[in-house]
Amino acid sequence: QVQLVESGGGLVQTGGSLRLSCVASGSIPSINAVGWYRQAPGKQRDLVAQINSGGRTNYADSVKGRFTISRDNAKNTVYLQMDSLKPEDTAVYYCNVDQKVGEDARSGLPLIYEHWGQGTQVTVSS
Repeated sequence: QVQLVESGGGLVQTGGSLRLSCVASGSIPSINAVGWYRQAPGKQRDLVAQINSGGRTNYADSVKGRFTISRDNAKNTVYLQMDSLKPEDTAVYYCNVDQKVGEDARSGLPLIYEHWGQGTQVTVSS
């Protein structure tokens, strides 16, 4: 059984930095992508940053130039370095792993199973 555990959240003032870590307790075959999402109170869960199996990264426009996603496959860990934090970055941050489990017979697109961590709170004070 795979467990994803996030850490590194906390309280920081505007302009500060945090580094989030997500550690997988077990191996996951056929990983399509790993990433970070965040959810503020009363809002939907949105993609923050993602890195796919080929190493390509995607970032939300709101964090481009400030956040960096990276991974250490040997340690089964993905990181999110967050710099120049703003109050609007305040949210619960969730680690996500997309595992390919098959292909859709009609479209040929991959079928993905999503693994989620429990989240870590990031609070940025004004």
